[in-house]
Amino acid sequence: MSKTNLSPVIAGVMNWGIWDKKLSTKEMENMINVCLENKISTFDHADIYGDYTTEASFGTALTSSKIAREKTQLISKCGIQMVTGNRNNSIKHYEYSKEYIVQSVENSLQHLQTDYLDVFLLHRPSPLMQADEIAEAILKLKSEGKIIDFGLSNFTTSQTELIRQKVEVSYNQIQFSATHFEPMVDGSFDYMQVNSIRPMSWNPLGSVFREDNSQTRRLKKLLVTLMAKYHLGSDSILLAWILQHPAKVIPIAGTVNVARIQSLQKAVELQLDTEDWFAIWSASMGEDVA
Repeated sequence: MSKTNLSPVIAGVMNWGIWDKKLSTKEMENMINVCLENKISTFDHADIYGDYTTEASFGTALTSSKIAREKTQLISKCGIQMVTGNRNNSIKHYEYSKEYIVQSVENSLQHLQTDYLDVFLLHRPSPLMQADEIAEAILKLKSEGKIIDFGLSNFTTSQTELIRQKVEVSYNQIQFSATHFEPMVDGSFDYMQVNSIRPMSWNPLGSVFREDNSQTRRLKKLLVTLMAKYHLGSDSILLAWILQHPAKVIPIAGTVNVARIQSLQKAVELQLDTEDWFAIWSASMGEDVA
């Protein structure tokens, strides 16, 4: 059972830095404030974001903002070793030795200019990961107060169970959206509910606005009707669809558009009619439920 109280929608900072938006310290500071003003207090990081630079940029902005640390919740991840000038790697791979996990958390704390992470996740599963060794690292970090809750990212049910047998798992950050609904039907969400694991959803809008195919065309056509009915934008409706699942999924929104951030709370407050919820799923599948 998690000890952290995360916001209903999480701000994803993957694209805030040099990978995409290249926000300055002042712009990041402003974005943090905009999120907090709109009831988004949880920020999702990974050590690799911005080729291992975005955490430090965010940490500088958070410190300069003078926002009290307890008003925010910080998530970070480790495990992916990228080929970049900031690491001496010859091939992209995964690393989960006890020493590496502990050092990665120490690095994240230093970069984010904080004493603890609210949630720490293993970024992707590795065939070579040793559950006992991972558990030793996590228990050490928890006992030192450097992480509050531990979780996983992109782990299957069986991979999660392997780790959960050795140490408590409170979260699993996975892909879930109206266009990628597999976790809802392959047993993943059932397993998480049984074991008190909260799902986080990356790419919660899916491919609706990124691809043009029969699935996205069906969904866009339906969304026109639903937007008129609920007087809300398509983003809010798609996020509300996710939030309505009983697994209590927390979507991660990567937008830096202020108007879109302001609209996210409307998704939290929206309760779709049951038939509309199923209409979205049916449009995605291209057929009615069995």
